[in-house]
Amino acid sequence: SGPATMTLSSSVWGWWPSWRPTSMSLLKTAESKILACIHSDLWARFVTLPNQDRIWTLTLTNKAVRKHAEQASKTPLVMVHGFGGGVGLWIRNLDALCRSRPVYAFDLLGFGRSSRPPFPSDAAKAEEQFVNSIEQWRQSVGLENMILLGHSLGGYLATSYAIQYPSRVSHLILVDPWGFPERPQTQTEGGQSQGTEVVKRPALPRWVKAVAAVVSLFNPLAVIRAAGPWGPGLVNRFRPDFKRKFEDLFDDDTMTQYIYHCNAQPPSGEVGFRAMSESLGWAKRPMLHRVHLLPPSMPLTMLYGEWSWVDNSSGDTVVQIRDQAHTRVKLINKASHHVYADQPEEFNRVVENICNSVN
Repeated sequence: SGPATMTLSSSVWGWWPSWRPTSMSLLKTAESKILACIHSDLWARFVTLPNQDRIWTLTLTNKAVRKHAEQASKTPLVMVHGFGGGVGLWIRNLDALCRSRPVYAFDLLGFGRSSRPPFPSDAAKAEEQFVNSIEQWRQSVGLENMILLGHSLGGYLATSYAIQYPSRVSHLILVDPWGFPERPQTQTEGGQSQGTEVVKRPALPRWVKAVAAVVSLFNPLAVIRAAGPWGPGLVNRFRPDFKRKFEDLFDDDTMTQYIYHCNAQPPSGEVGFRAMSESLGWAKRPMLHRVHLLPPSMPLTMLYGEWSWVDNSSGDTVVQIRDQAHTRVKLINKASHHVYADQPEEFNRVVENICNSVN
């Protein structure tokens, strides 16, 4: 009777997505298809931190320049991806950027192929756990200084890192950084919020607020996991742009598969992100309140996509807060939030120029 009852129960529950077609090895397979496009010398490995967490790390060097001492003396570029991403998303940038210096890219703690430890639900403590992991990673890899580039959530964490460890950062590059502005107050609070610009913003429809309220109860990517076998299709449907951005490299679903497998694993970094954010993606601890803590002499460049959902007026505010001479804001035309993938040639050119200004 064993097999019979088995078929019965599985037919009853067959429609329920209790399983997810993912695993760390499927993520590894999807990633290796992406990394196969790299022409430079690539060293991919886990870097183990003192607490035994592992950070998945790529190191790229230029075959031609590697022999010379000049590349060794150049400050390395370290790239930090955004929420729900991983090292694979830099595929259009890594070869170009390691022409004259080593480039490091790693999966943030709790994302991609890195360890997925528990995160505290307190915003400051969650942020501290991310930043500590970056500093321990730097020590383990043995970097004295770096040009630190962060995209989106990675930009927020890179800024926090640079405030705490300024001597390690030769130039801070923020690409469409998340979490800078303060959440706009409603006018009812005495109109004292952020001047008139808040009033001009159209109020969100009630249904959007209702959906946001429900979604805020879950980890941001829970829907991908809850979709079980339909998860990969969901990613394809909601993010067809990812497939388009990389279609000259892959004519199949390689990139969406990679994004899916990055985010269908047990949530960890997501939990940390949720601790740091409040409704519809504002930071509980906005970086504009702290950016003055960066040393005035630290060069900072902020790159924004012209068509991005991230409000680039934060860049102008940062310029006002900091010494103008060391702060630059640049708008990349015809780019969305994923500036590096939408306009890779322009992005690579701008970043390379910044790196060459360091040494």
